[in-house]
Amino acid sequence: MAEVTYYTQEGLDKLKQELHYLKSEGRINIAKAIAEARDKGDLSENAEYDAAKEAQGLHETKIAKLEEVLSSARLIDESTLDTSKVLALSYVKLKNKKNNSVMTYQLVSETEADLKSGKISVKSPIAQGLLGKSVGDVAQIEAPVGVMEFEILEIYR
Repeated sequence: MAEVTYYTQEGLDKLKQELHYLKSEGRINIAKAIAEARDKGDLSENAEYDAAKEAQGLHETKIAKLEEVLSSARLIDESTLDTSKVLALSYVKLKNKKNNSVMTYQLVSETEADLKSGKISVKSPIAQGLLGKSVGDVAQIEAPVGVMEFEILEIYR
């Protein structure tokens, strides 16, 4: 059984939309590619057909993995979560103690992580160092450049 993963409503909706696309339009596109390759003649020497069949296999594997992720996905009711500590789905405003830069991250599941939009995986080293901490705490996080210190300025949902 897969590990239970917690999602925001937005993240769960994205996964469901992707699965729907893969099962509908994605499968139709693969079937068309196989049909076009089949029409080109002898299948034993048809590299295009082999490539299309391989793409179909990869596509079905992706669908199976996504279905597995969704079967173990749980939606978190953010309104019931404690905001006194850093938890999954928390927004955390941090200050880097070395250069005084301030940043805000949301701790999300691995599949929702997107650094450009300020979402980091709860399994990342930074998130692991922040989990359970409160406002005013200083988290020491091991990074490739050495130990980094972040002061927690604010926690919110």
